[in-house]
Amino acid sequence: MTFDVDWVDAFTDVPFGGNGCAVVHGGAVLDDATCMSLVRETSLVECTFTGPSDIADIRVRYFLASREIPFAGHPTVATVAALRHRDLIADGSLTLDTGAGVVAVEVDGMQVKMAQVAPQFGSYAEPGIVAAVGGIASDLIVHPPRVVSTGLPFCITVLKDRVALESLRFDQGAFGVYLDHLGVQGGTDMMEPFWVTQTGATASGDTFARLLMAPPSPAEDPFTGSATGAMAAYLWSEGLLAGPDFIAEQGHGMGRPGRASVRVLGPRDAIAGVEVSGSAHVLISGTLHL
Repeated sequence: MTFDVDWVDAFTDVPFGGNGCAVVHGGAVLDDATCMSLVRETSLVECTFTGPSDIADIRVRYFLASREIPFAGHPTVATVAALRHRDLIADGSLTLDTGAGVVAVEVDGMQVKMAQVAPQFGSYAEPGIVAAVGGIASDLIVHPPRVVSTGLPFCITVLKDRVALESLRFDQGAFGVYLDHLGVQGGTDMMEPFWVTQTGATASGDTFARLLMAPPSPAEDPFTGSATGAMAAYLWSEGLLAGPDFIAEQGHGMGRPGRASVRVLGPRDAIAGVEVSGSAHVLISGTLHL
């Protein structure tokens, strides 16, 4: 079997920025083991596999190296950009059939805006237990961490400053304790802490974030669109944003700077969804031989 493949950097408009994703056109027919093997082969965090859908314009399957997940942000931007690059779609509106439901997307060239679903707010987590995952003192967390999902759950954790953010070091043992604390079974949605500061990495940013990941995924994600949506819902609901529109930055410490324009929809106590917009750059196009 052969499949067309595009390697796309998402949340950037230049090569080697943002977060990479391999998009396998027509690959939704592949079995789970093959999809996970491709993710491991690429050493990327995620790859996507497209196919026809009865309920939306296109079906998209999202895979980590260890499992299929219902939704992910930067792979959504990458997938739509790859489709546009090959003229498989036109500028305008598009719907994607994902494991998290139907996701509405707007595309304008290599600029993609996705509408993430209304947030689901989970439990607050004990700051000391969360802090241990990043190897930092609990007093560097300045607001109660909370599990939030706009398609994929993360524990949103606000840190004091950029120094605290840059000092994070993932502790696998503490991560196990943290998962037990949240009642999460390993191998399902892992709910890693999404660490954020309320100042940007650059003068144009409003937030700066990091996501440290558990094996077999790479150690850190350059830009996490799904977590950015969950973060936006958390910050808005907790009164930590002055307005619903802001610029999110991530990946600068990895040499892969990424940027997204974010808008929270609805009042603080009744959020209807989150829009996350970003650019993409198609880096490599080729053929996958299986």
